[in-house]
Amino acid sequence: MTCAATLLRDVFGFDAFRPGQSEIVDAVAGGQNVLAVMPTGGGKSLCFQLPALMRDGVTVVISPLIALMRDQVRALQEVGVAAGALTSGNTDEETEAVWKALSERRLKLLYMAPERLASGGITGALRRVGVSLIAVDEAHCVSQWGHDFRPDYLRIGDLRQALDVPLAAFTATADAETRAEIVQKLFSGADLRAFLHGFDRPNIHLSFAAKDQPRRQILGFAAAHKGQSGIIYCGTRAKTETLARALREDGHSACYYHGGMDAEDRRRIERRFQQEDGLIVVATIAFGMGIDKPDIRWVAHADLPKSIEAYYQEIGRAGRDGAPAETLTLFGPDDIRLRRSQIDESLAPAERRNADHGRLNALLGLAEAQSCRRKTLLGYFGETEVTCGKCDLCDSPAEIFDGTTAVRKALSAILRTEEWFGAGHLIDILTGTKTDKVRQRGHDQLPTFGVGTEYDRRQWQAIFRQMMGHDLVRPDPDRHGALRMTDAALPLLRDQETIQLRRDSVKNAQHRPVVKAMVSEEDAPLLSALKVKRRALAEAARVPAYIIFTDRTLIEMAEKRPQTLDEMARVGGIGAKKLQSYGDTFLSVITGDTQQMHPTRRKLAGGQAGDLYDLLLAAQADLARGPDGHDKPLSCSASQLAKVAQMRPSDDASLAKLLGERRAERFGPAFLDVLRQAS
Repeated sequence: MTCAATLLRDVFGFDAFRPGQSEIVDAVAGGQNVLAVMPTGGGKSLCFQLPALMRDGVTVVISPLIALMRDQVRALQEVGVAAGALTSGNTDEETEAVWKALSERRLKLLYMAPERLASGGITGALRRVGVSLIAVDEAHCVSQWGHDFRPDYLRIGDLRQALDVPLAAFTATADAETRAEIVQKLFSGADLRAFLHGFDRPNIHLSFAAKDQPRRQILGFAAAHKGQSGIIYCGTRAKTETLARALREDGHSACYYHGGMDAEDRRRIERRFQQEDGLIVVATIAFGMGIDKPDIRWVAHADLPKSIEAYYQEIGRAGRDGAPAETLTLFGPDDIRLRRSQIDESLAPAERRNADHGRLNALLGLAEAQSCRRKTLLGYFGETEVTCGKCDLCDSPAEIFDGTTAVRKALSAILRTEEWFGAGHLIDILTGTKTDKVRQRGHDQLPTFGVGTEYDRRQWQAIFRQMMGHDLVRPDPDRHGALRMTDAALPLLRDQETIQLRRDSVKNAQHRPVVKAMVSEEDAPLLSALKVKRRALAEAARVPAYIIFTDRTLIEMAEKRPQTLDEMARVGGIGAKKLQSYGDTFLSVITGDTQQMHPTRRKLAGGQAGDLYDLLLAAQADLARGPDGHDKPLSCSASQLAKVAQMRPSDDASLAKLLGERRAERFGPAFLDVLRQAS
């Protein structure tokens, strides 16, 4: 079995594993059943792609979206790995080529959508082509508790048992309930090794803001990241279109995406986003799962997401390359009312609705957090040892006050109006505002009328929003959104508990993100030139730009400025195949000239064998006409020099087998001396 570290360097171009990857790769390659929960951007794909190269036979990868599969197949083929996909998007010729490669045992990875498992003959076909491992990407799709449930994922467990091969399942979003269901549905009765490597994405800055002219807030956030790729999530299709138009009018390259568009239009937007630098996509949650773009620099939510899992999945699309990324989530009372009513009006059983309210409560707790957001977020997933410094509340700690009296006044107003009114009317009562509605109902005669004049209308809106966030009150769909108290409010009314609130001054809560430069001012022009070259190559090959090189690789090029192919090979993300394909091209951008190198020597670039090759070549040049310079010219071929550099013979006999007697006689002592000094 080929060493994992060697394949990591030679094929994928990385010198070291990311945290947690090595143990998972060893377990999967060793044939263990594995469930791995890793943060988005933590390198999940490598944890099944690398073992696939280490094991005999073909690895079947079950993945949820065609776009995701096609991108991963392209990326693997780009580094010289035999991979293919069977999807509904294939042409007949593509499908025939995949099956031919499978029958000839040439393919190492086969990507499939879960829906294909419904085909009656697929299990037998996979058995015939020698499947030795099943990998499941986005494994949370098997869980009905999850937000991306895919019924056909339920067939995977049967496939594992039918083929009698190990299974490795990967996900970035799985709370305890979802993990339990993954184990039950995919690994029933099997020995399992689970890896829970944390959810933290320390490169992502977290921030929330109460809605205050939300279009202005979103446009301001986008302006602070102009020229960088970003996603804006909206709650409605109509909003995606109007906001995309506003962004274009503000000078951005922006488009919209939602489920109501034609399939071809959606695919066109996906291709644009993959291939263009600096494009903003304004989208519903229909966009994103199949997007494997590593250099998304920011994600904004113009409306509150559905749950904390959905939120984490969506912001996780930013900064997959490990470079800094920013997020902003806007929320307001209308969002909370909408999400509550969607849950209450669903046809799900009561148990599921209660669980969904709990998930929404967790998200609202994050939105209304009074201290470090990362601690609140990761605490939901069971992580307690948290170091942050990358959220708005760590940047500027919230001002907290005792809100018990204010909350009791609000609850009293709700009770005295018999839980038949929304926040707007209740605020009129509390602030002593005599509207026609207040007078007609005699609410100006209530004991609570005018008891809350210490706060203005905006402050009361913030208090009611936080009460909904703490799940003290909920909108009642049967009463047209009127607020009703929950059981959690009773201890406050009875003077048994107190509550702390944030002193939300919406006026002062404007989000002012700090824009972090990707490289120093000195390296920025070179990075731009490298991106231009990458885009030209990507457009010519009709692939996403990151398939050529990721932003992270280009940044390292710009900072290190390699001058030779050997130095280029030491840049992260450049394996042997990519060095051969693109090394000269990008080196010419950096140095202004193309380095000429024999193809055999190029294959050794970046390793010790390459350095030895150069020393052997120099020694040969000194002895080309013999030690005295009078003999007939003699030289070794490039392939002979490469074999000596790679095999490093230690004696005359071994060297003679590689070079022949005549060449060994002339060059042997000098070559062996070079090899001894390099040991």
